Amino acid sequence: MLKSNKRWKVAQLEQAKVNQLIEELSLSSIVAKLLVLRGIDTVQAAKRFLYKEEVDFYDPFLLHGMKEAVDRIRVALSTKEKILIYGDYDADGVSSTSVMIYLMRELGANFNYYIPNRFTEGYGPNEAAFRQAKAEGYDLIITVDTGISAVHEAEVAKEIGIDLIITDHHEAPPKLPDAYAIVNPKKPGCTYPFKGLAGVGVAFKVAHALLEDVPTHLLDIVAIGTIADLVPLVDENRLLAKRGIDALHRTTKPGLKAIKKIAGIDGQVLNAEHVGFTIGPRINAAGRLESADPAVELMITDDEVAGKEMAEEIDLLNKQRKAIVDEIAKEAILQVETEYPSSDNRVLIVGGEGWNPGVIGIVASRLVEKFYRPTIVLSIDKEKGVAKGSARSIEGFDMFVNLSESRDILPHFGGHPMAAGLTMQIEHIEELRSRLNAQAEQLLTEEDFIPITKVDLVATLDEISLDVINQLDELAPYGISNPIPKVLIEDVSIAQVRRIGSDENHLKVLFEQDGTTLDGIGFQLGYLHPEINPAAKISAVGTVSVNEWNGHCKPQLFIEDVRVKEWQLFDWRNAKKLLENIQDLPKQKRKLIAFQRSTVDKLGLETIKDEICLAPAEEVHLVDKYIVLLDLPNSINQLEELLSVIEGTPERIYSVFYQEDSHYFSTLPKREHFKWYYAFLKKKGIFNIKKYGQQLATHKGWSKNTVDFMTKVFFELDFVTIENGIISLHPTPSKKGLDESETYQRMTEQSKLEQQFLYSSYYELKLWFDQVIEQARKVKESV
Repeated sequence: MLKSNKRWKVAQLEQAKVNQLIEELSLSSIVAKLLVLRGIDTVQAAKRFLYKEEVDFYDPFLLHGMKEAVDRIRVALSTKEKILIYGDYDADGVSSTSVMIYLMRELGANFNYYIPNRFTEGYGPNEAAFRQAKAEGYDLIITVDTGISAVHEAEVAKEIGIDLIITDHHEAPPKLPDAYAIVNPKKPGCTYPFKGLAGVGVAFKVAHALLEDVPTHLLDIVAIGTIADLVPLVDENRLLAKRGIDALHRTTKPGLKAIKKIAGIDGQVLNAEHVGFTIGPRINAAGRLESADPAVELMITDDEVAGKEMAEEIDLLNKQRKAIVDEIAKEAILQVETEYPSSDNRVLIVGGEGWNPGVIGIVASRLVEKFYRPTIVLSIDKEKGVAKGSARSIEGFDMFVNLSESRDILPHFGGHPMAAGLTMQIEHIEELRSRLNAQAEQLLTEEDFIPITKVDLVATLDEISLDVINQLDELAPYGISNPIPKVLIEDVSIAQVRRIGSDENHLKVLFEQDGTTLDGIGFQLGYLHPEINPAAKISAVGTVSVNEWNGHCKPQLFIEDVRVKEWQLFDWRNAKKLLENIQDLPKQKRKLIAFQRSTVDKLGLETIKDEICLAPAEEVHLVDKYIVLLDLPNSINQLEELLSVIEGTPERIYSVFYQEDSHYFSTLPKREHFKWYYAFLKKKGIFNIKKYGQQLATHKGWSKNTVDFMTKVFFELDFVTIENGIISLHPTPSKKGLDESETYQRMTEQSKLEQQFLYSSYYELKLWFDQVIEQARKVKESV
């Protein structure tokens, strides 16, 4: 048995809908199943998703408030009013700002842009910035990726005579700002067909409306903000991302070309992962550590030298960001392990003075990944007595709802089930920790603390072909609401399994099922190699891809997790490094059992002798243990009794079965040997075994031990007498069978032990254990 690292939740689907897509669109079963799981369960919806018919962008004027916004901007353009683009400091905000800058340039506007500082101003519009804009002569402010909650700031704008146009995509609060116009697909009453646009998507729609054509030259920037902001990559976002990735691949914008090069993806065929994991973090780094302005300048510059310089500056900031995250994460993990251990805390709250508030959300995610507990990481300012926090959660614990129960000590917080931000007084931290742990005690079970992998579908090996993988590529770009498909292969055979890599830290597996094979590679899973028996049936979860090598292409599985459902037998009867092998097993799981006291010394196990249980003198607890049988039992029955105490099926048995001297081949003679030896003694009358025993053994090709053994058996059965090494036949021998001799019985039992446990094949040994375990199970059920 090998337990998976995570719980596998296999999605359920309607097979009738799958069959319809297979029949009418000639799709593979895997692609059809995935579409249905994504909610794309009609032929028409599948055609649109796969672009099997022409798909275009929605009319931007379907957005409520768009006409008013466009009309007002056109007035500002015609009268040369000063326009201020007010953005945000994350990748979506930077992209949104950049889109509006390109638009304003194209329209010949009198404009500038402004992004508040995360550390001195915080998120969103603020009164001081608005009043400064008025002082500098601005007549119109257009927000991008922010503003939907700026009720007070909208009042200030009215008071000072600035028209405010809000373009945003965040959830609308109960009370909306009194702005000149609000363009937000989530605004109550807005009938726009798609609600999931990012801030940059909304800015793109404004550009579309003002230019009266789709601004395809901005799609490279739109892709960055859309993918980095983790909005659902479905519907119009999918179109923006797919066309945007293509545009980013071909971009001529100097800054984007430079950032691709410095990120090491220039010249590659780009996908959503390149954007989300290489470009996005670099754009975000500027606003996390300092000002977001360099990121905007990177996107909007038309100068090659400036673009290169900005890319280098941003890349340096990203490296600094990584170092800061690593340091804070190290301190936070130590704080958990020494002060708030996960064994005692269902919700983790850690904090540090001077921790950068721009990166604590990343640290919170790392702690969730490591400890799988709802987590809040706080940046503490002791001078002000305030802590700013980022929260991340796990499935089953709605962070926003649970924080809502502590509104009395959380003057500012917001978020959703899996993430939140908050500000609180330092003096209330312990109270919040106590409350959240009490709430988690009521809501979460022990199983909830095992991470979850959501499996899209179960596949047989013959379903995973190059053609199917090429079809899967049509579902890209992958992201939120359209994740990279997770595939489960169940109970397949292992043709090969080995460690690879310079440090042997990766796992290479060749799966086999009904004549079909599939390569599997598990990065950083090399540690599992000694825990997988090649004879076992294995299940694996991962993502499929094409492996290209020396001009050959074949499917492969990127393994993320594995499981062996049946108990496993590991044959260590000829193990060379026994002590090392044992020490590789988790100490809390291994149970070492010896039947002979001398085994510890003979096997060189002195350093772990305190772990070794002597059977059956000691009480042995074997539930959920890896049982290591160090030597041979005294009888088969002794081992059967030991196994009978296990509740259920053991996870693993490691058979060492050490035996100093084997008796099976060298000592136990056959009945014909006894018959010949008796006839020989009868013919001789008397025989001096001390003087002629070795000579007899050599003559017959036996060992001296064999002659001594048969002699002892005859003596126990009263067939002979022995005096001073002289053997004489008993004049009236009793009629007894060989098995009435204790020596013969003992040696026969020993021979059976060795035959069963030392000289049997792996499969014979596994079959014996299976039968004994099954018999014990039936006995317990009958009781």
